[in-house]
Amino acid sequence: MSDGDGDGGVRAVRVDRTVLAVAAVVALALLARFVLLGARPFHWDEGRVGYWTLRYLDTGVYEYRPVAGGPLVYLLNRWVFALVGASDATARAVVALAGGLLPAAALLFRGTLRDDETVALAALLAGSPLLVYYSRFLRGDVLAAAFGLVVIGSVVYARDTGARWPLYLAAGAFALALGSSGFAVIYLPLWLVAGALVVDEARVQGVPAAATARLARATAWGRANATPLARALFVFLGVALFVFAPRGGSVGPGLWSPTTLPAVVEFAFVEVPERFVGLRVFDRVSPPVQGNAFLPAVSGYVRTLVMTAWPAVVFGLVGFLHERYRSDARGVVAFGAYAAVFGLLAFPIASMGVEPWTAVHVVPLLALPGAVGLAWVARGLRSRARASDPALLAAVLLVSGAAVAGYGATAAGVYATPEADDEFAQFAQSSENIDPMLAAAEAAMEGNDGVDVAYVGGELYVGQEYSLPPIASADTEAWGARLPLQWYFERMDAEVTSVRSASRFGGDAPPVVVTTPDRRVSVNTNLDGYHQFDVNLGTWDRRVVVFVEQ
Repeated sequence: MSDGDGDGGVRAVRVDRTVLAVAAVVALALLARFVLLGARPFHWDEGRVGYWTLRYLDTGVYEYRPVAGGPLVYLLNRWVFALVGASDATARAVVALAGGLLPAAALLFRGTLRDDETVALAALLAGSPLLVYYSRFLRGDVLAAAFGLVVIGSVVYARDTGARWPLYLAAGAFALALGSSGFAVIYLPLWLVAGALVVDEARVQGVPAAATARLARATAWGRANATPLARALFVFLGVALFVFAPRGGSVGPGLWSPTTLPAVVEFAFVEVPERFVGLRVFDRVSPPVQGNAFLPAVSGYVRTLVMTAWPAVVFGLVGFLHERYRSDARGVVAFGAYAAVFGLLAFPIASMGVEPWTAVHVVPLLALPGAVGLAWVARGLRSRARASDPALLAAVLLVSGAAVAGYGATAAGVYATPEADDEFAQFAQSSENIDPMLAAAEAAMEGNDGVDVAYVGGELYVGQEYSLPPIASADTEAWGARLPLQWYFERMDAEVTSVRSASRFGGDAPPVVVTTPDRRVSVNTNLDGYHQFDVNLGTWDRRVVVFVEQ
């Protein structure tokens, strides 16, 4: 924004319309993510993250386990729960906030991108249905994708302006991305490959001198910024230590205990990488091999992107092709396209299953060329929508209306009740409203002295109910079969047990009993005065029966 003298000597302020437009997009993005945030019941994965966060809040003990995701969501939500309490909405609030603020990262690319392209980038980041859906979901993928885009934007901003602070921002953001999701480990190889292809583009196009000049400029920039880059490394290490350090409470090494600092540093920078590589590499090369068949996994990710993020895909392709054949092509546009394409190959390899949330990491990369494509199409439509040509105006309105209607139909799926063929929801997302059961259970537990909830049957039996992670291997399957009920019952401060047979109650059953459908009759014969709730914990084939004392 700039100042100037207005009439009567009053200084007038010229408003930066691009910043205002991006701010408006951010406001809409936040609204889209926070409205009815707690309406959908917890997914299996949300349940375990929420439960272990409550246990961390209760005990003060937490340490990184790669199978349970990055530590950042646990650390942030512990503070949220301590301040405002635990609910489905508050548990998702941190991710929703990050997803809603993500469009503001578009301003880092301003200068390289034109003003209308900057706003278009913000719009794609705000409105891509897949990003909206998983910004309303307790996982670290949106956090990682957001921090990853901040890293790219900060480096671009530092290159364009010569400022040093963006390098420190990039370093901290990369550490936070790694702390948000293990998939962020793939970011650096993707960026290096995409950057190498951008540098080498001119050579492929038959202009090797231009490629050599681009590489020389990058090298010179690195040398000129050697000192800030070294400082940025220390920022990275400091943030990484804070995020990955164990919280030991009173039983082990912890970040806030000076006497255990050497053990904390060793855990953060030695044991954490060892645990991650052990899970993601060594556990997958020894029998039985875990993971996906490559081609079906890639086709699954492509299908997810086409069905749930098609605006970024379509405009990304348009923007890449439009920019590709320009004499003044901007490297960041091709960088986003290359990184996205290689991400479609890399993430299926890294993933343990074909989950739609993994595609979240690709959408911000696609949005870079997508912003160029969207702005170019919008400029073309505006230039042709002349009132003096009614037929052309009608065609423009028809095409625009069809696009808006198509986007609206896709975006509606973000808030729809999950179904078995839902492209957004993974199969372990509950498809039913479980609030009536939870309300009845909480009322039944009120004033109870002793065990509040009992799980019945070998499929739900756990030997140690309140052990801290990792869960005993013998209990892993049964503990997972209960999710996300642990989250809800822990919020009620319920005392929980499990038995293999309802006959163990001896006429003194707790207020809430959970079992599998095949044990409905045998359990019911041991209970008197209980109401039955059939609950589907997934979109299909994850049914339990909950008996609640009336």
